[in-house]
Amino acid sequence: MLGLGSLAKKVFGSPNDRKVKSVRPLVAQINALEAEHQAKTDAEIIAKTEELRSRATGGESLDDLLPEAFANCREAARRALGLRAHDVQLIGGIFLHQGNIAEMKTGEGKTLVATFPAYLNALTGKGVHIVTVNDYLAKRDAEWMGKVYGALGLTTGVVYPRQPDEEKRAAYAADITYATNNELGFDYLRDNMRASLSDMAQRDHNFAIVDEVDSILIDEARTPLIISGPTQDRSDLYIAIDKIIPELVEDHYTLDEKARNASFTDEGNDFLEDKLHEVGLLPEGQSLYDPESTTIVHHLTNALRAHKMFHKDQQYIVRSGEVVLVDEFTGRMMPGRRLSEGLHQAIEAKEGCQIQPENVTLASVTFQNYFRLYGKLAGMTGTAATEAEEFMAIYGLGVVEIPTNVPVARIDDDDAVYRTAREKYEAIVETIREAHAKGQPVLVGTTSIEKSEMLGKMLAAAKLPHNILNARQHEQEAQIVADAGKLGAITIATNMAGRGTDIKLGGNVEFKVMEAIAADPTGDHAAIRARIEEEHRADEQKVKDAGGLYVLATERHESRRIDNQLRGRSGRQGDPGRSSFFLSLEDDLMRIFGSDKLDKMLSTLGMKEGEAIVHPWVNKSLERAQAKVEGRNFDIRKQLLKFDDVMNDQRKVIFGQRREVMAAEDIAEVARDMRHQVIEDMVATYMPPKSYADQWEVEEMTRAVRETLGIDVPLADWAAEDGVDQDVVEERLRDAADAYMASKAAQFGPEQMRSIEKQVLLQTIDQKWRDHLLTLEHLRSVVGFRGYAQRDPLNEYKTEGFQLFESMLDGLRSDVTTKLARIQPLSPEQQEQLIRQLQAQQQAAQRALEPAAAETPEAAREGFDETNPETWGNPGRNDVCPCGSGKKFKHCHGRLA
Repeated sequence: MLGLGSLAKKVFGSPNDRKVKSVRPLVAQINALEAEHQAKTDAEIIAKTEELRSRATGGESLDDLLPEAFANCREAARRALGLRAHDVQLIGGIFLHQGNIAEMKTGEGKTLVATFPAYLNALTGKGVHIVTVNDYLAKRDAEWMGKVYGALGLTTGVVYPRQPDEEKRAAYAADITYATNNELGFDYLRDNMRASLSDMAQRDHNFAIVDEVDSILIDEARTPLIISGPTQDRSDLYIAIDKIIPELVEDHYTLDEKARNASFTDEGNDFLEDKLHEVGLLPEGQSLYDPESTTIVHHLTNALRAHKMFHKDQQYIVRSGEVVLVDEFTGRMMPGRRLSEGLHQAIEAKEGCQIQPENVTLASVTFQNYFRLYGKLAGMTGTAATEAEEFMAIYGLGVVEIPTNVPVARIDDDDAVYRTAREKYEAIVETIREAHAKGQPVLVGTTSIEKSEMLGKMLAAAKLPHNILNARQHEQEAQIVADAGKLGAITIATNMAGRGTDIKLGGNVEFKVMEAIAADPTGDHAAIRARIEEEHRADEQKVKDAGGLYVLATERHESRRIDNQLRGRSGRQGDPGRSSFFLSLEDDLMRIFGSDKLDKMLSTLGMKEGEAIVHPWVNKSLERAQAKVEGRNFDIRKQLLKFDDVMNDQRKVIFGQRREVMAAEDIAEVARDMRHQVIEDMVATYMPPKSYADQWEVEEMTRAVRETLGIDVPLADWAAEDGVDQDVVEERLRDAADAYMASKAAQFGPEQMRSIEKQVLLQTIDQKWRDHLLTLEHLRSVVGFRGYAQRDPLNEYKTEGFQLFESMLDGLRSDVTTKLARIQPLSPEQQEQLIRQLQAQQQAAQRALEPAAAETPEAAREGFDETNPETWGNPGRNDVCPCGSGKKFKHCHGRLA
């Protein structure tokens, strides 16, 4: 008996089916134009782009141009790449153009799909950004799909770290720009620290297509991008505190694994107080509870978290004496990314690495708020449906599941749950042995580097040949993934099973051809390719006969999406395949989220050693646990966004003001308005409304006028005159200050004065914004305690944040007015020197942002290998070390013994 919902779905299709069905007529229109476009010459394809461009800029809507544009793009791709887009790829492209997330299974050709909406939206001339998860993919896709855009008469650019400024501006000026989310966000912040509009790289934020959209907009959404400058060195304090932590016992602290937090118990505080008095870190008579001890408590908590919550080879690795974070979702290293508020320094102290100084924030933005700058946003991924609610709530993005070109033939097994981790791993090794024996390639998914290497040792002991893919083997990623589908291959991957590189059954033909040509460069390339393709067809059939790729996961991730990404590696384009999840009650997810009941139940059932429980009910209960975690993480991100929105509104105002100042030819009027506002505030302070002349603070105001406006006025005489009220005093002050500044402008000359006013204003805005960011950080860290007083922390943050912003703007007006009033006319040489000095101050904050070297990036050089010093050539002592550490060569591999 079917329920009402099931019956409706059977008759009308699911909401997703109806969405897909609604665009079928558009696909029919595109297909109807195919013959016409096939008949065009290459020049006519480009001419068609020009015609569409003029119609788009002439006011015709992109929706009306879509069938012709897609048909033109499909033909260009067929000629440039030999790939003819399937109907489902056109459907994906249509939904991307409409500002949705297209969920497409692995191997369905998402890279090609993006070219259709990118081409259509680039016709407006406003630029399109295609966002990838790493620099390798940005460069690969720009080069690969650039052939399609070139055939259509469009330009393609790629943005990468440490890129020369001229090249970066050219990349952003191109019709289509490929870049990583990190580089886009940092360029946005850098642009808003520039001294002039001509130095800015990015254009308007028109349209972005985000690849692996779930990874960027969900997993990394909570990570703010921060541009910072160093503060004073406090490494001695970190080292001293780090020595105390190992002396703590379990009664001294509590750990909250869910929230990744740690705190001290009363016993712990008493122990630490005695210990800190003993080593001289806490003055005699001062308690840990005193306000003066806040910094010490902060450092102690960070040291405890570093020891108990952050583990080597899991959350970070140590490479070349440096602590490098590992992305928990992709398993990739994140060189240059550091934990904030002293936590990274605490880990460096724990690992005995050189402690880098803490940084002060110069500018910051979250990915959530950066990507909401775009007029239109779209995304692609293999897994988004589980987070559809969050995508809609935060970004206004709908999720549409695009049907596969060929039905999925993969077999998905029910989860197998073992009592202990040992039993689970023994079962995994046995299962791998069985699959390997019949030639079936196996992709094993683990959740940490530590576990992948432990499993690697077990496979080595069982004499099973295998490859390990994790942050340590980052450079060989594409090669290892390309080999993962070969007959009998065993590949262990840490949370990043081949993103961006398809696992093809029988191995990757292109990689095999490149290897063969490299081995025999003088041979007949066409003959080599034909031979390898023939061999590959036989290998592919053998792998299919063995059952296709077997994805074997050793744990459930707290997010269903990550599990689905791993599972989706198998069964691409209708290939056979299989996926299984092997779990134990000792796994983190099971342990943290209530495996006690299940353990009791399994004991009652009398499970034998090595036996597993396999049942669809187990899958359901695990999915519910994962959905709970996802829901909690969504709530955290939602709450964080509400807090960040407060800063974001202020950021937009400040960045907007900076842009206006840079764009303005003459800002004398802005400076005058600021001066008048300062005078109005001054009069209101020292001569309050409705007060009598004998109540005015004349002496104090005379001093304030001299210090702020640079003028001496007879305020006492004015106050003694009959009929003089606050309005008259304000008017006289305005006239006197304006006359003084006009005489100053005449002495400087209009050209010099304009330049000085602009530099002073920009420099003061930047300084005030930096100080304000620090104040907001401090406010944010304490506002949570207001909840104990039954007050909403968010409302408190909004109210006080707004007051702080108003106060900052008042301070800005006052500082600019004072600085301009104090500037004295100088000789031409001194004037030039002053302007240079102001410009130098303005650019000091940017020095850290500039490219390390305006030459070919190290990694792009022929034969270069960052892991092999013999390929580095002769780096200069002050150049950035080629190993990728970010340090100068003399402080890294060039250090003298």
